[in-house]
Amino acid sequence: MCVALAPNHFFRSGISQYLHRAPEHHALKSFGIAKIDASLRVGLVLSHTYGEGVGREVEGFDTLTPVLEEIAQADGLVLGSPIYFGDVTGQMRTFLERLAFPWLSYNDYSMTAPKRMPVVLIETMNGTPERNNSNGYGSMEHCLSAALGQPERIVAYNTYQVKNYDRFELASFSEEAKRRWRDEHWAEDLQKAFDAGKKMAERILG
Repeated sequence: MCVALAPNHFFRSGISQYLHRAPEHHALKSFGIAKIDASLRVGLVLSHTYGEGVGREVEGFDTLTPVLEEIAQADGLVLGSPIYFGDVTGQMRTFLERLAFPWLSYNDYSMTAPKRMPVVLIETMNGTPERNNSNGYGSMEHCLSAALGQPERIVAYNTYQVKNYDRFELASFSEEAKRRWRDEHWAEDLQKAFDAGKKMAERILG
């Protein structure tokens, strides 16, 4: 099974379509789409306990525990987030900290997940390939790489944000140019997500 996640309030935006497109390959038909809710309660207890299996456990329970348990049994992971102020959303960062913290050993600072798996990281942003300030998933991408394996990154640039630009303070953008970019790149970006899902399936199936 493949698990895909994005911040809750972006599930009506293009990010959700990328998330659904990535695991659409026939070999990944069994996948779960989870929303990272804005009201999530996260408790990080700064002490690890050793579980009976591989890896460590964090004492206590929070609203992400069921999602993390599902990821621990998954065969692949797809994460998607818009880029704000050069970084993924606060919700995504909070989720990644909660995901990775149990993997970390303060004995030697190693990162050990219950199992390794292919990972796809999706970003959407206003910036263009030539002009953007994105740090992507930042230091958390290093944690994902160390514990799960090197992620594949998909970036959708110059996103078309709203249907009527005149209603918002968006005078620095040309709606016509935004629409033209979307018409020229939308299908291509969705195909990149599908191809990433296909590659993931091939890795999972060996």
